[in-house]
Amino acid sequence: MSPYITYIILGITILTSIRCFKDEAIKRKLIFNAYLIKQNKEWYRFLSHGVIHADWMHLIFNCYVLYIFGVQVEFDFVQEFGRAKGLFNYVLLYVVGLAVSSFYSYAQNLNNPHYNALGASGAVSGVLFSFIAFNPTVDLSLMFIPIPIKAWVMGALYLIYSNYMAKKKLDNVGHDAHFWGAVFGFVVTFIFKPELFGAFIDKIQDSL
Repeated sequence: MSPYITYIILGITILTSIRCFKDEAIKRKLIFNAYLIKQNKEWYRFLSHGVIHADWMHLIFNCYVLYIFGVQVEFDFVQEFGRAKGLFNYVLLYVVGLAVSSFYSYAQNLNNPHYNALGASGAVSGVLFSFIAFNPTVDLSLMFIPIPIKAWVMGALYLIYSNYMAKKKLDNVGHDAHFWGAVFGFVVTFIFKPELFGAFIDKIQDSL
């Protein structure tokens, strides 16, 4: 089965991002800005910011991670829930995760017209952590740490790092979106099917 939902998301994200590299007016219309959302009721920005990116590196990284893990998660959903429900749940995972990952930033910046955010990182983090929920003992390698690490260990380190960086505010990266997107993707996978949590724990225990 072709993972066409992942390909559709990638296609929309790539084409829209490239367009906005050249058109600042469209980019300003789509970017996440809590102040404008509150003042103008532009709720669509909770989703539209996920199809635009700051630059080529930002776009390539998010699309690469989505391709690597999204294809497998889409397949896992179809296998676990059936084709129709599986695809529907996968779309919910991505779309709702994109919005939920920005709730914290929204609450923190309601009165800050200068705060802007963009990119699919929150939703992509959700997909990554859904993958971890299904495959906690798979070996993953980080870009700068080429030593295989169990997926559940990498997930824990990712959450700790994202939470730390979000509190310190040392850069312009949306670490809070990464954190809450990851939490959402992990939790909602088990909400879709609670029995998966028992399997998750069993896999970890068997690997120790």
